[in-house]
Amino acid sequence: MEGEIPRELGDLRYLIVLNLQYNQLSGSIPPSIFDISTMQVIALSGNNLTGKLPKTICDHIPDLEGLYLSRNSLDGVIPPNLEKCRKLQILQLGDNEFAGTVPRELANLTALTRLHISTLHLEGEIPMELGNLKKLQTLGLSQNELTGSIPDSIFNISALQSIDFGQNKLSEYLEILNLQRNNFVSDSTLSFLASLTNCRNLRVLTFAGNPLDGVLPPSVGNFSNSLQIFVADGCKLKGVIPKQISNLTGVTWMSLDNNELTGHIPKSVQAMLNLQQLSLQSNKIEGAIPHVICSLKNLGALLLSDNQFSGSVPSCLGNMTSLRELYLANNKLDSRLPSSLGNLQDLIVFDVSSNLFSGEIPLESGNLKAATHVDLSNNYFSGKIPSTLGSIDKLINLSLAHNRLEGPIPESFGKMLSLEYLDLSYNNLSGEIPKSLESLVHLQYLNMSFNELNGEIPTGGPFANVTSQSFLSNDALCGDSRFNVKPCLTKSTKKSRRKRVLVGLYILLGIGSLFMLTVGIVVLRLRNTKKNASQKDVSLVKGHERISYYELEQAT
Repeated sequence: MEGEIPRELGDLRYLIVLNLQYNQLSGSIPPSIFDISTMQVIALSGNNLTGKLPKTICDHIPDLEGLYLSRNSLDGVIPPNLEKCRKLQILQLGDNEFAGTVPRELANLTALTRLHISTLHLEGEIPMELGNLKKLQTLGLSQNELTGSIPDSIFNISALQSIDFGQNKLSEYLEILNLQRNNFVSDSTLSFLASLTNCRNLRVLTFAGNPLDGVLPPSVGNFSNSLQIFVADGCKLKGVIPKQISNLTGVTWMSLDNNELTGHIPKSVQAMLNLQQLSLQSNKIEGAIPHVICSLKNLGALLLSDNQFSGSVPSCLGNMTSLRELYLANNKLDSRLPSSLGNLQDLIVFDVSSNLFSGEIPLESGNLKAATHVDLSNNYFSGKIPSTLGSIDKLINLSLAHNRLEGPIPESFGKMLSLEYLDLSYNNLSGEIPKSLESLVHLQYLNMSFNELNGEIPTGGPFANVTSQSFLSNDALCGDSRFNVKPCLTKSTKKSRRKRVLVGLYILLGIGSLFMLTVGIVVLRLRNTKKNASQKDVSLVKGHERISYYELEQAT
């Protein structure tokens, strides 16, 4: 369809919807169309219409709900009179030749859900009054010549799902931009981020909690070196971390937690020498932890938990004496823990739980004097628990559960007087529970279940408040009935038992002595009998000899 819109359409007094979109119509819009009082939708987008909108555009169509005029060649200014269309829900004027400023009166269209005034020639500042559009879901102001700052009031619109301020001349003096916990989506927000690269004074940028559901663009590396804080947690970001992110050499805090990032940590991060916190938790990042991280001498917190990292922990991490927090939990890291980590004497949090670590716990772990939280649980550590751990006297939380540790619980654990949480369950620990643990008066959680402990369960200090759940499957333990273990032998029981044992021994000794005496008598009698028999035989022989001599003498 081509040609001009017939003026006679204005005679259709009961017309509700006029839809002539995406044709080849030209000329101006007949003013009579805006006089049809029953009109609810005017859709003329995608044509070649020219001219200006009448200043009285909404004087006679109070029930108008949708005005679609985008992708034409309309010029002039956006009529402030639009505020009279109080039922207007959708206003699309983009891709035209409108100039001037954004009318403040648009803020009175409180029913608006979509406002598109992009790709025009608008200038001036964004009216702060637009923050009154509480039902607004989509806001498009891109590709204009807008200046000034973005009003904070806009980010208080709870219904907002998409926002696009890209390709404007927004103030270079913008320092803090907080877009977190809105409903912005990727198509608008990521392009909007590109426009912020002109903000040379931007120090803080956070858009956490928005369902961007897209790829972090390489253009993120174009931000000014003034940027210090970059936070994009929980945005459903996909793909790899672009290597251009290393251009953000001024960033001290970067957090991309709770996304769907894949690939490896780019080795280019070694250029981010001012980085103090790097947080990439709860993603799908894989491969080895790159050794180049050790070049970040100012790094105080390295948070890499809940990913798919594999291989060994770089021993050079022990040289990063600035580290205060090291989170490596829930990965596929293996081999032994480097003993060099004991050099981190200012480390406060050390969490390597739920990995594939094996071997003994390094003795040097006891050098973590400042640590308050140590979690080595759910690994394959073996050998004895180092007694040196007892020297970490600031420790509040210690978990060694679900390993293959054996031997006794160190007496030195009684020196960790700040301890509130102690879990040694699911190991092969043996021996008695040290009485020294009664000194841990702040202990609130204790679990020694599923070991091979024996002896009496202490009752003093924190043991007064624990239950049988703390000692399950330690069959050789004894103690109070509330622990559901067998009672221990009392002193009187021990004495009577000792007496019975002694009496038994005496009886056995008596019987033994009597038996030996009887045997001795029998042996002696047997010996005497044999002796007498021998003597009789000799006498007979001698007598025979005497007779023989007598007979011999008589014969002579």
